Amino acid sequence: MKRVVYQDLLKWKNSENRKPLILKGVRQSGKTWLLKEFGKNNYEDVAYFNFEGNENLKQRFEQDLDIDRIIEELSILHHKAISPEKTLIIFDEVQFCNRALTSLKYFYENAPEYHIACAGSLLGILLSKPLSFPVGKVDFLELRPMNFYEFLLANDEKMLVDYLKKNIDKVPITFEEKLQNYLKNYYIVGGMPEAVEKWMETKDIEHVEKVQDMILNSYELDFAKHAPLSDTPKLSLIWNYIPRELSRENSKFIYGHVKEGARAKDLEDALQWLISAGMCYQINRIEKPNIPLSSYMDMQSFKIYMCDVGLLRRKAKVDASIILEDDKEIYKEFKGALAENFVLLELISNNQGIPYYWTSGNEAEVDFVWQFKGKAIPVEVKSGKNLSSRSLTLYRKKYEPRMAIKTSLQNVDRQEDVLNIPLYLLWNLRKFLIYGEN
Repeated sequence: MKRVVYQDLLKWKNSENRKPLILKGVRQSGKTWLLKEFGKNNYEDVAYFNFEGNENLKQRFEQDLDIDRIIEELSILHHKAISPEKTLIIFDEVQFCNRALTSLKYFYENAPEYHIACAGSLLGILLSKPLSFPVGKVDFLELRPMNFYEFLLANDEKMLVDYLKKNIDKVPITFEEKLQNYLKNYYIVGGMPEAVEKWMETKDIEHVEKVQDMILNSYELDFAKHAPLSDTPKLSLIWNYIPRELSRENSKFIYGHVKEGARAKDLEDALQWLISAGMCYQINRIEKPNIPLSSYMDMQSFKIYMCDVGLLRRKAKVDASIILEDDKEIYKEFKGALAENFVLLELISNNQGIPYYWTSGNEAEVDFVWQFKGKAIPVEVKSGKNLSSRSLTLYRKKYEPRMAIKTSLQNVDRQEDVLNIPLYLLWNLRKFLIYGEN
């Protein structure tokens, strides 16, 4: 499967200022597979080492951190000499060995000719002992679940994608229906690579849901594995509450809704744990859309979204057939939640940053405000073809942005300063925005 971050790995390999790399990301996002595939395609050899539960491997780093000795002993474990420039060394689950993390500093300073790429969960790296982390001595890349663009490529639609990249006018009717069907499939399957792979192999939703259940269960096992024992019940409460919160008309996160009588001081540490693990995103309200948006953030008002729409759909127990048949009466409220969560993930994929949302008292709410090239761009989400938006109209009247985005199932449409981009073309958002500036 093609991953966009693969190109960043090539840049890292060829960089004159290359440092040891940490590929971080939420669990099950495909970090190990990607590094092995990258190594197989771009190096003469791959030396793979997994630190989880491997005490013999950890002991190689418990003595001194002499790089020559470490390389010699790793070569023995690999049953083959590890060569500078020619071998990709992969440290998997590196967060389980703090001394291995520390060694990256000495690889960078004393042996930069060795190419080292590490895979680790966001949370595990965050929880590594402070003195072990090689600050300033490593490069970072983040791997998220597959976005819709990558999902299309996984479905052998490269020719369609290439066509859409070049043509940003209205989508031909024959392609429009096809893309809408792919979007429904993406809402069901999501972007977890194993779920996507199972879908491609079987086209059987039951098989996909078994994979999704396995991933969700593994996440909950991580609560007990990594979190303080006293926080485990709180993590489960918040994790199970997220789908219910998103389906509410006003989806602002309220601690008292998670558990009656709960306040921020009771649950905020557990919520931050989930965010740090990459399992969910916190989107804060802004008071006004001035640049930089972060300066106008309301720390007390925020929404929570999940890291993957497929996992959200499965966790909410929304039957796949309801989405495929587009039964609006049964899931009309949750349809909006799926669309919002989808748009958030596409925005993050486009910009590598977290957007905000805007409200004006109880009068109006714009789903996202996104910072792009020094401009605040409002983004209004519609799950169907309805383009009317009282909130965006009020926002535009108040702030007069040079450009506003509506995203829905409606085809490409431009009216004055408002650009409607179909949900299934948000992966090409940057090109639309650059075109709109000209």
